[in-house]
Amino acid sequence: MQEENAPFDARDVLNTLTSHPGVYRMLDGSGKVLYVGKARNLKKRVTSYFRRTGLSSKTRALVEQISDIEVTVTHTESEALLLENNLIKKFKPRYNILLRDDKSYPYIYLSSDQEFPRLGFHRGARHRKGRYFGPYPSSGAVRDSLHLLQKLFKVRQCEDSFFRNRNRPCLQYQIKRCTAPCVGYVSTEDYATDVDNTIMFLEGKSSVIIDTLVTRMEAASTGQDYEQAAEYRDQIASLRRVQERQYVSNEKGDLDIIACTTHRGSACVQVFFIRSGRNLGSTVFFPKIPTDACEADILAAFITQYYIGKNIPSELLLSHAPDDMDLIQVVLAEQAGHKVKLSASVRGERARWLKLAINNADQALISHLNTRKGYTGRLVELQQALGLEELPGRMECFDISHTHGESTVASCVVFGQEGALKSDYRRFNIEGIQPGDDYGAMEQALTRRYTRLMKGEGRLPDLLFIDGGKGQVGAAARVIKELQVSGVQIIGIAKGPGRKPGLETLYSPGRRQPLVLPANSPVLHLIQQIRDEAHRFAITGHRQRRAKSRKSSALEQIPGIGPRRRQQLLRQFGGLREVARAGVEDLSMVKGISPALAQQIYDAFHNDPA
Repeated sequence: MQEENAPFDARDVLNTLTSHPGVYRMLDGSGKVLYVGKARNLKKRVTSYFRRTGLSSKTRALVEQISDIEVTVTHTESEALLLENNLIKKFKPRYNILLRDDKSYPYIYLSSDQEFPRLGFHRGARHRKGRYFGPYPSSGAVRDSLHLLQKLFKVRQCEDSFFRNRNRPCLQYQIKRCTAPCVGYVSTEDYATDVDNTIMFLEGKSSVIIDTLVTRMEAASTGQDYEQAAEYRDQIASLRRVQERQYVSNEKGDLDIIACTTHRGSACVQVFFIRSGRNLGSTVFFPKIPTDACEADILAAFITQYYIGKNIPSELLLSHAPDDMDLIQVVLAEQAGHKVKLSASVRGERARWLKLAINNADQALISHLNTRKGYTGRLVELQQALGLEELPGRMECFDISHTHGESTVASCVVFGQEGALKSDYRRFNIEGIQPGDDYGAMEQALTRRYTRLMKGEGRLPDLLFIDGGKGQVGAAARVIKELQVSGVQIIGIAKGPGRKPGLETLYSPGRRQPLVLPANSPVLHLIQQIRDEAHRFAITGHRQRRAKSRKSSALEQIPGIGPRRRQQLLRQFGGLREVARAGVEDLSMVKGISPALAQQIYDAFHNDPA
């Protein structure tokens, strides 16, 4: 240990170093770790920091702050790489490249210990019996895949508690997304066939499924079971469309395409996920880097921090070759339990995919730098405030508008990572509820909206905002549960005292205590922006509907009131409002209006609707 305030003498440390592989930690005067590094030869590597020439500005700045160096000797360089990765994650040193990625990636889970297995969304530890397919780049990619599988093979996706307590088929059966095994509408053998086809599809064996379906279609046609043959035909057509849309040319296995780009002291790493030859989508990372870090060093740090401890594909295609590529390859293979290949120099189709990844990384980094303090920054803070596993890709907000129960309209506005998606906005004219029943209106709007989405008429959101408190959140939760929608988090936005902005309270079905954000919180400002847009859209729709209904006079709906009698009434009373205020006796005094007809007119304006 150095005496307090004594200058650091590198010779004392260098003379004691070994030539074995290991990890070194550079500490400042307060004992804080500045940098963690690995070495094949500790003595040579650490000594290189203290030569008089040839050091980068970053290294010189690091060396000036060193007060002590600690080393850990390992048996092999591979062991040193693993230890370096663990220490970087633990200490988060200032001069290391840091990947901020604490989330677990989602999987598709297929249970195996049930008569009718369940297919569903999974995130976290994989302890349950069954098959796990993935990982997928985002929860949206999992939901899209699950939605596609529902249309193709109709394997149930409902929770076991929901499945066990059914005595009639749910909506999924009605919209042809499930075969209703809960009430015995499908045999165990036929259901097992659907499960086998699902597994083959997720393993990338769509061609085998198509061949089998073609054989069954021909057999059904020969047996004159034309309805069944048509079902097989539609299934084959759907599978072929999926193949055209999802497959990467000449790729059949598991592959990640990783590109890195840097600009203005920031970096972006873009990862494309290819599983069983299918493109599952991509995701981006913005690691914290020293100012003079190069792309190859960033990728070396990214790969070790990101892949160690996770499922590793059989090949990684890289935009830049790290110096320790062979070593990283060996360590990843040991971690994965299978051969892992790292490639950087490629040609043909693979070079085209790599170029696409680089272009995406460039675009993502430019967007990140330009909007970091704006909308994107608020999205990041929203993710942190709500404890989300990933940045929300799609958000929807519902609001209800009416005047004393008249002309009730529900609005749905949609926001993505780029802002408002106005082409996806929707309005719902609410019918058949008690006037002023906001809960019933919310349930009707959500049911209509998400029934359409479950049929494939759009994308499910990651976040569902409801303008309202516990009651509206409860109504939304009931609809989501009944429709078996998974992976959507509900947030209720309750107005504060006096409806004053900045005093809102946020409710969620899974949260014990409501969340109250500071009035100056960027997260609250974003939520207010989305809520206010839903409110504006609902009010506009309500006013349009109310104006339209009032243009068509209530007199038109009364039997026995034709154009002439209607004009006579309006002239005699000076307008529709005065007709509505008139009593039976006043109405019957108008020429052509009998007492019985006057009573009908009066009832039309004064009876409460059913």
